[in-house]
Order: sequence, then C-alpha cells, then structure tokens
Amino acid sequence: MSKAREASAIAMKQMQLRDHFWPSAEPWLWNRKTQKGFTTIPKTMPLILKIMDEITKGAPVSATYLTLWCNTWDNNFVTLNKNGDMANASGFGGQRGEHTWATRMKTLHELEFINIKPGKSGPLGHAIIWNPHYIIRWHHHIKTPGLTEASYNALIETALEIGVVDMTLPWAPFSPRNPLPPPPTPLPLPGIV
Repeated sequence: MSKAREASAIAMKQMQLRDHFWPSAEPWLWNRKTQKGFTTIPKTMPLILKIMDEITKGAPVSATYLTLWCNTWDNNFVTLNKNGDMANASGFGGQRGEHTWATRMKTLHELEFINIKPGKSGPLGHAIIWNPHYIIRWHHHIKTPGLTEASYNALIETALEIGVVDMTLPWAPFSPRNPLPPPPTPLPLPGIV
C-alpha cells in the first residue's frame, strides 16, 4: 500500500472514531482548510522543542522558536519588525521582555537552528529557520551538552513511525555555517562535445 493511501486510510479511521466519540464537534473545531492564519509544522515538533530546551538548560528557547515558526508563511523566513509582539508571544513581557527575547534569538542563532540578518529594524531584522531535524542531527554528531541519547532516540523512533526521511537518510555531518562542499564538476566524456 502506498504511503499516501496508508495515510488516507488512517485519517479516515480517525475521523470515524472522532465522530463516534464527539458527534457534534465539527462546528467547534479549527480547520486549516477553511480558516486563515495557519502554518505547517512537523509532527516531531514537540520532541524538537524538548531537545532545544534540554540543550539550553536554564534559558529555554522553545517558545521563541515556535513563535518564529508560527510567523512564517511556510517559507522558513521571518521579518522581525515587531519584536515587542514576538517577545510577548514567546512569553516575555515587561521591561526586559524584548531583551530576553533577543537573548533567546541569539542563542537559537548560535545553536544554528536559525540564522539572523540585520534589517531596517536593527540587528535582529530577518531570520531564516533551518530544518530542525538536520540541526539536531548535527548537535548529536558534535555531542552538544544537554542533548540526551534518550531524547535523540525518541526523535528517531518517532521519525521512523511517521515516515520522516530527513532524520534517517544517509547524511554528511555539516551545518548551515559549514555547508557541504559543492559537488565536483563532471569531466566531459571522451568524444562528446
């Protein structure tokens, strides 16, 4: 059975169970197909956020990361022109809210989950969000303190269960700061111009 048909069958079974247990729930549910203001997130996001907070023990970054993710248009890019709003959504209010948020942003940048570029709103002008699966694989490779084998293995297990291939495909240990070298230029075959 193909992955798409398998997923469709699972979704139909879940809908039947949901409608059995909650027959009049439909008007109370949020539906991304009929509503505006949604983003796509990986089903592994809870584990990704847990790992981030383990790596940054004492200064959790997961709320800041999730706020960034929810401010993309499914293009992994965020313009950071409303830092006060971003800080508030990340759980940082009061006089030091923006400073705390900026500190968390810099931590996410240092850990390579994001990259930041300056813009008209200052040093935190724009951000790009790298594939968190690759970044966590990188941290596992370099043995970043705080990343436990149990959490990493839970992420791998979940990835395998739901068919996330970027956690399990062969991979060269490079990060966005230290990207893979370009592929070699193929040599022309003899007799072909």
